Amino acid sequence: MAPRANWKGFLRLSLVTCPVALYPATSESEKISFNQLNRQTGHRIKYVKVDAETGDQVPNEDIVKGYELEKGQYIEVSKEELEEIALESTRTIEIDEFVDKSDIDPRYLIRPYYIRPDGKVGHDAFAVIRETIREMDKVAIGRVVLTNREHIVALEPMDKGLVGTLLRYPYEVRSEQEYFDDIQDVKVTKDMLDLARHIVNQKAGRFAPEKFEDHYETALIELINEKRAGKVIRPKERPKGENVVDLMEALRRSVGKDAGKQAAPAKADKPAKKPRKAAAGQKEMLMPIAGKKAAAKETSAKKQASGARRKSA
Repeated sequence: MAPRANWKGFLRLSLVTCPVALYPATSESEKISFNQLNRQTGHRIKYVKVDAETGDQVPNEDIVKGYELEKGQYIEVSKEELEEIALESTRTIEIDEFVDKSDIDPRYLIRPYYIRPDGKVGHDAFAVIRETIREMDKVAIGRVVLTNREHIVALEPMDKGLVGTLLRYPYEVRSEQEYFDDIQDVKVTKDMLDLARHIVNQKAGRFAPEKFEDHYETALIELINEKRAGKVIRPKERPKGENVVDLMEALRRSVGKDAGKQAAPAKADKPAKKPRKAAAGQKEMLMPIAGKKAAAKETSAKKQASGARRKSA
């Protein structure tokens, strides 16, 4: 099934315009998620909206938004009033300027989107904009209206398309001084730096996301599979950390530890561990004995059997 666009409109650089579509570049749908259940019945928990004072359930048409001025005092804002001030989407991503990627503080990054031409027209104009950004080795900064709010977006070439990353506004980023001012000024000796550099060099590599493994997600899958198989779940012993007080001693031990790891030869009878599948395959690792389709078939079979018994009765 083709992915569904979150937004469709136009990308414009001065007088060059092309129709584009915007798609989420990330997803958490493959992660294990849980529902809350009633332990006594096994039924799902249902949440209802109630008045905090009376406890009475409130229908949706009687619920309005409110801004709290003081404790218990609110300014009510209606849906119509919000619609009145909502920014009308121009359905256009306007490119305002070009900046160096190193100029963008990572704290301002929110989430990435894929941007591609929409339909069969405009591919030439899209390619011109994309290759101009690539050739200049810059990041294009533009504006886009999503869900009635204007967002700043940073555009970068990726393969034949663009990646647009939404950026935060300055008021959304906290000052580091609130957290860093109390950190003590410590004089780091040359010996300590030399040992630390040695550790860094031993661990040097290249960024390869396919090597990353979500150990908690793996543990969740194993837990669910074990419970489905009827196994008794017993707590595992947790490793105890070494208590090294002397910083120089800790650095020396780290150097020896990492050097030992590099020197240890690989066992011939065990092939190199292949990187696990990308996140798209996470749920496939669950035991295939049930799942939604199997559960649906089982439920259907039970209903048919129950119906047959009623008929025979």
